[in-house]
Amino acid sequence: MEKAQHILEEYFGFPSFRPGQQAVIEYVTSQKNALAIMPTGGGKSLCYQIPGLALEGTAIVVSPLISLMKDQVDALSSLGIPATYINSTLSSEEFQERMQQLRAGRYKFVYAAPERFESPTFIESIKSINLSLIAFDEAHCISQWGHDFRPSYRSIVPTLAKLPNLPVIVALTATATDEVNYDIRRLLNIEDEHVINTGFARDNLSFHIVKGSSKRDFVLDYLKERPAESGIIYTSTRKQTDTVHQLLESKGYAAAKYHAGLSEQDRKQAQNAFIQDEKTIIVATNAFGMGIDKSNVRYVIHYALPMNIESYYQEAGRAGRDGEPSDCILLFSGQDIQLQKFLIEQSLMEEDKKTKEYKKLQAMVNYCHTHSCLQTYILHYFNDYSAVDDCGKCSNCLNSDNREDMTREAQMVLSCIKRMDERFGAGLTAKVLKGSRDKKVKDFQFDQLSTYGLMSQYTEKELTNFIHFLVAENILSTGDDRYPILKLTKQAKEVLQGRKQVWVQTGFARSTAAADYHEALFEELRQLRKQIAIEEKVPPYVLFSDATLKEMARHFPQTKEEMLRVKGVGEKKFEQYGVPFLEAILPWADKVEKKQPEKTSVVSSQGILEKREKADDRPSHLVSYQLFMDGSTLAEIASSRDITEQTAANHLFKAYAEANPLDWDRLFTKSEEEEVLAARKELDEPKLKPIKERIDPAISYTAIKAVLVKHGILLNR
Repeated sequence: MEKAQHILEEYFGFPSFRPGQQAVIEYVTSQKNALAIMPTGGGKSLCYQIPGLALEGTAIVVSPLISLMKDQVDALSSLGIPATYINSTLSSEEFQERMQQLRAGRYKFVYAAPERFESPTFIESIKSINLSLIAFDEAHCISQWGHDFRPSYRSIVPTLAKLPNLPVIVALTATATDEVNYDIRRLLNIEDEHVINTGFARDNLSFHIVKGSSKRDFVLDYLKERPAESGIIYTSTRKQTDTVHQLLESKGYAAAKYHAGLSEQDRKQAQNAFIQDEKTIIVATNAFGMGIDKSNVRYVIHYALPMNIESYYQEAGRAGRDGEPSDCILLFSGQDIQLQKFLIEQSLMEEDKKTKEYKKLQAMVNYCHTHSCLQTYILHYFNDYSAVDDCGKCSNCLNSDNREDMTREAQMVLSCIKRMDERFGAGLTAKVLKGSRDKKVKDFQFDQLSTYGLMSQYTEKELTNFIHFLVAENILSTGDDRYPILKLTKQAKEVLQGRKQVWVQTGFARSTAAADYHEALFEELRQLRKQIAIEEKVPPYVLFSDATLKEMARHFPQTKEEMLRVKGVGEKKFEQYGVPFLEAILPWADKVEKKQPEKTSVVSSQGILEKREKADDRPSHLVSYQLFMDGSTLAEIASSRDITEQTAANHLFKAYAEANPLDWDRLFTKSEEEEVLAARKELDEPKLKPIKERIDPAISYTAIKAVLVKHGILLNR
């Protein structure tokens, strides 16, 4: 392992292996097939990249998405490692050239789509060279029980069996139920003892469920506090994607959209804009994202309910791949359930598979109603019981001290279900408890039950949600049938007998957090990274992750030796990019203390962290901008900062030019905007005074300039 340790430090800049990595690498370098089950961001790529560098020959990496291949190849190439990809985006000439280089053994890594293995030319080519290993990335795609099953993945297996030079095989995935785990091992001939499962926990992620509030308002409020952070908003339908994207653009956010209804070119442009940090937000259906290697996604918002826990955890897991604190937020409403049921019913899958999908959907619904730790709930779904304690930072953990005893109400619900012979679902049960005059209630003579109308003070929706909560807490069961029928569990009997209490969370908790790096320097390093990335034509995170930049802004390295001690900076990276970053840090080292000004954080009514600065060293225009985003008017900003309103306005326009969003509605009305634009059309040049002379005198110069800046007619830099 000495060679592997050296590669880890020299190429990737890490002093030690993460949990599980060393064991997988040892198996692979010892020619033992292995399966690595590690959470997203857990360092799965190094489990085949380090053996690929340590062993002789070429590593073939089976990868599901074109974007993932390009990301990985860019990252390896930036380290001076010969790598390429073979997929459908190549022209005939490019394909022939790369195949020639492959046959000549010029590459250490070749990323290939699973469909390539159907090509006799490709198979003959890899037969002719020395192979170091074959890696199956996103290996759950190979299993028919996986949530992202791809037949093309599975069809590779018999082809591999015919290779005379078949090397060691390593499979890697972040989401694998016991069923999927077994299927992968059986197909790829992996011994039980060669499976490394480090668990599914993501310690840097905070999970949150938001119910009972406007999704639109929540998103706008949340993004207002994070104008420069990268995030993904997942939607259920193309129409929803278009609607949310249009909303964000109308509010001035740099947002892209991605769904299967767009042309391949449009999807590619949207993805590249997001990866290159040209767009801070991408609104997308689940067609986007598997294997996306963008490390600095600070939040993933699900605008609607996903179909199952596997999909949700993989999509949410695209946040915080660099290990930095990140949010995973699910906006839940009851009607989302009906959409997912409709999608299952309309699918072409076999009936038994549909039944399994309904069961998985029920687990997803239970997640939204549980009051237990959200991360613990997910881990237990994957049969991972390794975590001793709850996460302490999800919306449920933060609210755990605000509880109300609802044992008596639970007993009423359970008694009603028992009197209904445990043969019906939540909807009808809620109607009986409410005292509804619904025809079905009367047909079954449930209006004659002693529990009829027993909870008439609640709405049917409140009663249904409470029943869902009891299911999520395993006090009730819905069985395995497609149509959930409520049945009492062993815990229900304990509740009815008064031996178990039922507590429901109420109110909302508060929490605090503090950044220990210098944010102004971090922002400068981000801008430098972006500039170099544009010149190098690679994604910014290929240079250094956000986590590495924060380390620099925390420790202010001033020499090569100090820089090499920063996590994520190895010899190869320093040779490529180290000097410009050192030069950027040096002026800061003398003028500021190596301590970040104190910050406070509060948890909003949805349990989401909202940050407020007490002091900072940011550029002046960004201080004014943040005050405006916090709700201050231009007059209040001018007064508090001892500047003119015109200067305050110019600060906002400069921030906007740097891709920060602005709420234009606070600077001018719709009618004022139309009047200014109409006057502008009558002029050859966008000068303020001639426009002012043509419009309502009540419209200020600031409003005029704001309209022109918004429409790109007048740029303020």
